[in-house]
Amino acid sequence: MNLKDLLYKVKILRLFGTTDIVISDIQFDSQKICKGSLFVAIKGMLTDGHQYIEDAIQNGVSAVIVEQIPDEIDANITYIQVENSYNSLAVVASNFYHNPSTKLKLVGVTGTNGKTTIVSLLHQLFTLLNKKAGMISTIENKVVDKVFSSTHTTPDPLQINYLLDQMVSQDCEYCFIEVSSHALVQNRVNSLYFSAGIFTNITREHLDYHKTFSEYRDVKKSFFDSLNEDAFALINKDDKNYKKMIESTKSRKVFYALRSLADYRCKVLENQFEGMLLQINKIDVWVKLIGDFNAYNILSSYALAKEFGFEDHEVLTALSMLDSAEGRFQFVRNNNAITGIVDYAHTDDALKNILSTINDIRNSSNSLITIIGCGGDRDKSKRLLMAQVACNLSTKVIITSDNPRSENPKDIIQDMTSGLDPIQKKKVLVITDRREAIMTAGKLVKEYDIILLAGKGHEKYQEIKGKKFPFNDMKELKESLNIN
Repeated sequence: MNLKDLLYKVKILRLFGTTDIVISDIQFDSQKICKGSLFVAIKGMLTDGHQYIEDAIQNGVSAVIVEQIPDEIDANITYIQVENSYNSLAVVASNFYHNPSTKLKLVGVTGTNGKTTIVSLLHQLFTLLNKKAGMISTIENKVVDKVFSSTHTTPDPLQINYLLDQMVSQDCEYCFIEVSSHALVQNRVNSLYFSAGIFTNITREHLDYHKTFSEYRDVKKSFFDSLNEDAFALINKDDKNYKKMIESTKSRKVFYALRSLADYRCKVLENQFEGMLLQINKIDVWVKLIGDFNAYNILSSYALAKEFGFEDHEVLTALSMLDSAEGRFQFVRNNNAITGIVDYAHTDDALKNILSTINDIRNSSNSLITIIGCGGDRDKSKRLLMAQVACNLSTKVIITSDNPRSENPKDIIQDMTSGLDPIQKKKVLVITDRREAIMTAGKLVKEYDIILLAGKGHEKYQEIKGKKFPFNDMKELKESLNIN
């Protein structure tokens, strides 16, 4: 593609060289440059792409997008100076793939909890409604039924537009994408055209990155600020921050709720491990997911389908067939009727939701053992909160390692336990090794007891000192409960 066409809608501060050249591909990693590439120099948290401009030139780059023009410039290279390289990357990536987001209905899902589940449910739902659809999520990316691996909740703009282009080529009518706060700050979804946005909820999360809750909330809000007038915002009215989310949106507003008056309402009539009976807009439907938090996820999926014009009977029939996303309240049961549950819950609010749901279902004579840790190099303020929630709502708590990353697991555990009161501490068993912690839980439980293994969900690894080691929570849990 001609560079001039790629730069359409890019806000250029200064230009050195010609734009009348053919660009073979776009890269922001200098090591992936080939002859004819456009290199976008990104200032990241750990590295600055401007340091690798010379490497890119050596590898055959034809043009570079920069925030700062180098002191020495190569007359054979085109330099495009912009205010924000990452935003420019989003624009040129969209142009390179001929703006695929305008050729289907793109739905963004944002909030603290529920994004992955909703995106998975929507992909399943619309497939059951005989529509070709794609999804971009934490667990995996899908083009119809073809799976692409996922490394981030929301990928970089090049990957997003590549996937969208693949969807368009497969005649997909819909795409459902998780929109993380990091993605919004880093302009990963800029230049995408959204037909709808879903707000799930917002609680404290990622404060290591955003520093304050208000900053985190305002970043989420920016997604709805950016929606066009012909899009619609589907909003959880039960969340106390819902008004803030939509105060500046130009889009049409649609509300869903369990506890408030809304366009779409739902009641949980019956709840058990095998599923729950819901009443959605006065119609009863049995679904395979459980818990109030999943009632919200189901309801938002129903509401979106209705807003896109599908009929009640076909949507409700499809809802009854949906499965939860991998690692989201996945449960197994052994021959002794012991239930093991794996869930991704890694915030105090998400953990509280899961434990409250289990306690609503379980017999009080049966024990609930919760295995929990906290990730390293992440918001330290939630560590004690996670431990407190686990202690308050469990019979016994095993505190262990999660993904310690660069931190010492024992330091993380210390942060989790140091503020517990004496009653809470009596419930706690500290076992640093996660495998040993899971095996111990399997030895402690008796008939009809429950184990909740929280924090990692679908992840198949533990990240320790910069390396990822194979580790599958569900596999380990099954072994501890002697389930083949």
